[in-house]
Amino acid sequence: MLTDMAIILILGLIGSYILRLLKLPPLIGMIFMGILAGPYALNILRGGILDISADLRQFALVIILTRAGLTLDISDLKKAGRPALLLCFLPACFEICGAFIIAPLLLNVTLMEAGLIGAVIAAVSPAVVVPRMISLIENKYGTNKSIPQMILAGASVDDVFVIVVFTALLTAASGGKVSPVLFAEIPVSIVLGILLGIAVGLGLNMFFSKTKLNTTVKVLIMLSTSFLLIAFEDMLEGIIPVSGLLAIMSSGIILNRVNPSQAKEISKVYNSLWIFGEIVLFVLVGAAVDISYALAAGAAAVVIVLFALVFRMCGVFTSVLGTKLNKKERLFTMLAYTPKATVQAAIGSLPLSMGLACGNTVLTVAVLSILITAPFGAICIDKSYKYLLERNA
Repeated sequence: MLTDMAIILILGLIGSYILRLLKLPPLIGMIFMGILAGPYALNILRGGILDISADLRQFALVIILTRAGLTLDISDLKKAGRPALLLCFLPACFEICGAFIIAPLLLNVTLMEAGLIGAVIAAVSPAVVVPRMISLIENKYGTNKSIPQMILAGASVDDVFVIVVFTALLTAASGGKVSPVLFAEIPVSIVLGILLGIAVGLGLNMFFSKTKLNTTVKVLIMLSTSFLLIAFEDMLEGIIPVSGLLAIMSSGIILNRVNPSQAKEISKVYNSLWIFGEIVLFVLVGAAVDISYALAAGAAAVVIVLFALVFRMCGVFTSVLGTKLNKKERLFTMLAYTPKATVQAAIGSLPLSMGLACGNTVLTVAVLSILITAPFGAICIDKSYKYLLERNA
């Protein structure tokens, strides 16, 4: 296990360094190093670390969302208003509709299977988007119109919406019954997650104020609390829907609201943790990619990913209609909402593991969506923000 972790870190750093020399986003190098080291290529990672890769990816996601919360100002989020709310679900709905249209024509799948494909690829990747929006906030690009705050908030909720829709479609495809109650769980999960996060954030602030703890200890307490929130969500599954990930992000927002200086100090430690988390996350995402599936699907799967992506961008454009954003800012928002990685790696293999006939096809499209959109979205954000967004003084 320790040998595997050493391999992941070394390969991730090498891949990151090479891509930086090429002036491309480092995560691309991490993903391809993961593919190279994974079980479908050189099979270097053999110590069982892939068995816990889902937990390690979850750890990285906790760091991402906590950083997002500690950076996000509620007053800025209020200024984003309606577009931030629409970005939580509208682009995903557009993308699923795009898959409904094109997938049956190119892959000879049923509408239900097309819906599964659409739901798998519809989630935006917080692992790619959130760190970049945090950087824009810190460097004051687009913050006068709350553009990075709007994208950050929308991307964080988008995953919750897509996972619930995917679960409903997967239940139907496997012969189960889907009730309206399942879809009603989406807003309930979001609201309860936010309320839980507010309570936790206030509790943590009260505890930190009454104790003399150094910043590192505070971070350890927050990490432990975040893990418990995820466990709490799992414990309540089937009883009360609540989003542990949104609770984590909301607790960070509250800490930033009630004690900004403390939140800033804690955020610095999380920034250092992210250096480790980023490498582990993207190398393991790459290791989950089965290239043989991608090659077997060929051009048809690529066309589906690109076609659905156009629909997604139309959904983003619709979400920001009627706002004060100019053409450049709307274009940036559309580009920033394209990358996928984490959710696709986590749920793409579920139909296959359940023995569904469309399992290989769903996994293939999920893999290609990562390989195409994660680099594309990251490059677009990194290379365009200085030209498309205004920098505040």
